[in-house]
Amino acid sequence: MRRPARRLLLIVAGLLLVALLAVAWTLGRAVSRDRDLSSLPAELASRTPGELIRRAQLRLQGHPLPEKLLLPALRWAQLRVERVPAGGLPTLGKGWQPRNGSSLLAGMETDTVAVATADQLARALAGARAGQTILLGPGRYRVNANLRTGAAGTRARPITVRSDTPEQTVVEFTAIEGFIVDQPYWTFENLHIRGVCEGDGYCEHAFHVVGNAHHTRIRNNLIEDFNAHLKVNGLGDSFPDDGLVERNTITNTRARETHVPVTPIDLVAASRWVVADNLISNFVKADGDRISYGVFMKGAGDGGRIERNLVVCTPGDVSVPGQRVGISFGGGGTGKPYCRDLACEAEHTGGVVANNIVAHCNDFGIDVNRAARTLVAHNTLVNTAGIDVRNAPASARIHGNLLEGRIRQRNHGELRAENNDAVALRDYTAAPDALDLTPTKPLDTIPSVALVPLDFCGRSRGDATPTGALAGTLPCGNAAAPPPAPATASAPATPAPRP
Repeated sequence: MRRPARRLLLIVAGLLLVALLAVAWTLGRAVSRDRDLSSLPAELASRTPGELIRRAQLRLQGHPLPEKLLLPALRWAQLRVERVPAGGLPTLGKGWQPRNGSSLLAGMETDTVAVATADQLARALAGARAGQTILLGPGRYRVNANLRTGAAGTRARPITVRSDTPEQTVVEFTAIEGFIVDQPYWTFENLHIRGVCEGDGYCEHAFHVVGNAHHTRIRNNLIEDFNAHLKVNGLGDSFPDDGLVERNTITNTRARETHVPVTPIDLVAASRWVVADNLISNFVKADGDRISYGVFMKGAGDGGRIERNLVVCTPGDVSVPGQRVGISFGGGGTGKPYCRDLACEAEHTGGVVANNIVAHCNDFGIDVNRAARTLVAHNTLVNTAGIDVRNAPASARIHGNLLEGRIRQRNHGELRAENNDAVALRDYTAAPDALDLTPTKPLDTIPSVALVPLDFCGRSRGDATPTGALAGTLPCGNAAAPPPAPATASAPATPAPRP
């Protein structure tokens, strides 16, 4: 038998084995729950190959002989369904720019407090006043307790924490939380922040933005080795709305060995946050349920925007155990006591996810779970399962995306899909697994969307544009980061007042 024919036969045999194991797994669950079996064919057909493989692997756990015989075949099939990145992936101009030490507020600062030790930093934060800048000098700041903000800034006079030497200035946290921001109008920029806890169950957050901390700005930082690097949530009747997370590199140097949630940007119950031009990568959860997200917004907020980011779930082995989702409105859902309206009828309303490049996720690149009136426009998804709209009242307009995988609608989620290209990217771009998205074959142009006037690089799309995140070619060049766009995809529902 010729080698290509033998390889094809092996692939078919492997996929048939996966399908049989998935059927057995689903039948077992259905019988144990006295379910009507007539819906099983449609349920199985709705699953991606990666999901079927993971289900089969789960079904085999605890059965030594079947594990020994069948897991190698499943792994073989998995490595052909879920491709492995090329390694050494480029940043595509996103994230932390360490040599850009100049503050965005340079020239406006008149009250500066210079600090050189962790104790001085803690005292400066606690005693800061509106209009002040806390300037970290070069060195290593080992911090063993939470750092709290002491007073409020104002729109005209924010309080800024920054370094002019970000490559030589490292803040290391051994505490569960790092900066606890509970006052409005604080800005953190040009910092290198690292979690150095003894166990991954600690080092939860580099930033915990909570309660009245509206208009928090987190810009141009390198933040690494936390479970949820940025955690945002309400406190009582106060919600930290209108925040900005811009041009940060948010990553981990290894998988997180923890049962607690792993989501680098974890936003609950806050509204009108903008997450833009960041590099978010390597968020593998190696313990517990092993489910992780790159960024989500949930908890009954509205008007969030996630745009122009590069999200790489795993820069190495895509098939390492667990499930990894790139971007989500809704995440895994929110308990009612933590929802802005104490109900979470919708997990988020009027959100926009646009112009992102999401790569190497073994689950969906973009997920809309119980989130209403979401706009998913002009994203490029490389080596992910695609776009998932699930669980009423989820509703989404899916426009102009370039993706590998599928656009899936399930559990009464509603979507309107238009002008999307679901293709094998290797047929249209130079080396997609290496994030070389240089076009090799043109795509048809489509109408632009008014709420998404710029592309991944911040370039104007004009009236007609190709599908995907790029209206032109990479690299982005010197295109300046654009200002945040209007905050809503449509008129968002007004959150219900608390009783």
